[in-house]
Amino acid sequence: MIVRLNIILAIALLLSCFWLIRTSYESRHLFVELEKAQSQSHELQIDFERLQVDKRAQATPLRVEKLAREKLHMFNTSPAVTHYVNTSASGVASAAGQEVQP
Repeated sequence: MIVRLNIILAIALLLSCFWLIRTSYESRHLFVELEKAQSQSHELQIDFERLQVDKRAQATPLRVEKLAREKLHMFNTSPAVTHYVNTSASGVASAAGQEVQP
């Protein structure tokens, strides 16, 4: 009877040891994954902040004005130059680019 009890207790002890080893391994594995995720999160936060700075730098009024002049061929208006657009049935704009003195 005592021998059976000792065998049962030894088996229970071995099972609990295996369970403890397995859970400690899983714990270490999950901790490593958590560290990787936190590192990746930190890198993404740095990238996001860098992109925000780049976005602010790209949207400065001087840069927008420069792009409007170069790519869209826009210019500042003045009271001396007036452009009229005629919306006729043919859709052709006439008198564009002609100066009119008030």
